[in-house]
Amino acid sequence: MTCRNLALAATAMVLAMAVYGPAAAKDEAPAPAQAPPAANAAPAAQTPPAPRRKATPEERTEAERMDPLARAAFWANQVDIDGRDVEAGVRLAAALRALGRNEEAAAGARRVLVVDPDNADALMELARDDLAAGQGFYAIEPLNRLKAKDATDWRVLSLLGVAFDQTSRDAEAEAAWREALGLSPDNPAVLSNLALHLAAKGDAAQAESLLRKAAAQPGAGLQVRQNLALVLGLEGKFAEAEALTRQDLPPDMAANNLAYLHAAAAGSTRTWQALQSAQQAAN
Repeated sequence: MTCRNLALAATAMVLAMAVYGPAAAKDEAPAPAQAPPAANAAPAAQTPPAPRRKATPEERTEAERMDPLARAAFWANQVDIDGRDVEAGVRLAAALRALGRNEEAAAGARRVLVVDPDNADALMELARDDLAAGQGFYAIEPLNRLKAKDATDWRVLSLLGVAFDQTSRDAEAEAAWREALGLSPDNPAVLSNLALHLAAKGDAAQAESLLRKAAAQPGAGLQVRQNLALVLGLEGKFAEAEALTRQDLPPDMAANNLAYLHAAAAGSTRTWQALQSAQQAAN
């Protein structure tokens, strides 16, 4: 099986999120009939609805700790109150991206850029939204604008690498990732991106070396370790791949991923895009 088919047998894991609505109210006995008010009685006072207002900085910080659905609802409310609230617009786009609603997220980021055309957070979010949707070509322009503003931000270069990779501009992708590593040596996210790119090109040995280095860094997370497990599995090193997989994942999910790896190594057809999408989520 070709490496491009092999390589990207991915560990993309889908976690289902159940959203429960409010419980149905219990049946209540009908209220007793009331006598009509006297003709000269004053109308009953009504409590006005609580005024809608912009959230305090403390409330905004707390909102970022919520799950993506609750975050999206919170920031959508803030955008509705003030459509020129740049922070709320960017945060809403990020929450929508976390929910997989990439087109809506990109549209939200573009609305922010109408208000503040040079806003770096909105440009970064727009690029991430396009990459998450597999639209790397459209991410290149906002990322180049960011690079022109600050050529020392490794995040921009790492995302440029992903954007070039999605558009099959391999040499530019590798150059961007290596430039990012020059700014942030041993960065696990950049090492992981470059490693997966090399694995797709057939260089599994170098990919494994880079992923081992990435996984050894203090900031390495689950995504990096599972990418290493993926490459090890595709190389046939199932014992180590299984140990890494079971280290991070619950038993049922680990079993599914391991079965996926065995099928890929046995020659089942898989695509680079599957792993690429999983990797983009971490950027």
